[in-house]
Amino acid sequence: MTNAGCKACLGTWPRQDHFIADCGLTRAYLHDDQFFPGWTVLVLTRHATELFHLSRDARSRLIEEVAQVAALLAEEWHAVKINYELLGNQLPHIHWHLIPRLSQDPAPLEPVWRIAHEPVRLEGDALASMIDRMRTRWPTHCDDRPPQA
Repeated sequence: MTNAGCKACLGTWPRQDHFIADCGLTRAYLHDDQFFPGWTVLVLTRHATELFHLSRDARSRLIEEVAQVAALLAEEWHAVKINYELLGNQLPHIHWHLIPRLSQDPAPLEPVWRIAHEPVRLEGDALASMIDRMRTRWPTHCDDRPPQA
């Protein structure tokens, strides 16, 4: 199921060159802003705006995918804490922000949205290197082939 006006359904967000892996119910992408290294977004492959729109089984599978990716991020980045964000105000399509919070975090008690910073945008080799780093550690059930348009 898709929604004609939804940027996630249209494939215009997240950027396709930030794709990491297909995880089953979700696709994983590196977030555009890597000020918080490892910030990853899991985007539901079908259109839904609320968790209660999903079946009980789909909700369970979704939280398992979120937990698996969070564990990978925590280990890879030696995170002190993982922040989990599921909002949907700006983009009404279920997507989780998984944000490793590191020991050198500039404001560990604040949500990332409140921390003033210059965005860190990875391009070219730096982006490819970060995505390759993530893929080498990805859960074995995830597929790292880009989604077909």
